[in-house]
Amino acid sequence: MYLMSQQAIVREYRIALGANPQGHKTQQGDERTPEGRYTLDYVKEDSTFYRAMHISYPNRQDRATARENDVDPGGFIMVHGQPNGYGFISVLSQRLDWTDGCIALTNAEMNEFLRLVPVGTPIHIEW
Repeated sequence: MYLMSQQAIVREYRIALGANPQGHKTQQGDERTPEGRYTLDYVKEDSTFYRAMHISYPNRQDRATARENDVDPGGFIMVHGQPNGYGFISVLSQRLDWTDGCIALTNAEMNEFLRLVPVGTPIHIEW
């Protein structure tokens, strides 16, 4: 994942995505990370993962597509750290795609991310 300011790369992170990462998230439980343009719209400090920032999925188009296909689009997609109490496994876990559709960082990177990225920042996710 690239953290950008204008056209310059400020920071690059090795991330873990959903366990089934290729293709846009279309429904709850597909283990995909949504693709498209969203907003990082709030910080969640009481997550089951080490700190988290919410991604505004599903957007209007995601909900419409889910309705057309009679499925739940899912939601509660975050950029987050490691599972609480398991930060030590990030050396291994960041080499795999293991989330249910979120974007995972190490705990140290999550601290940095939250220092550098204000609520309201746009995020463009693409495979």
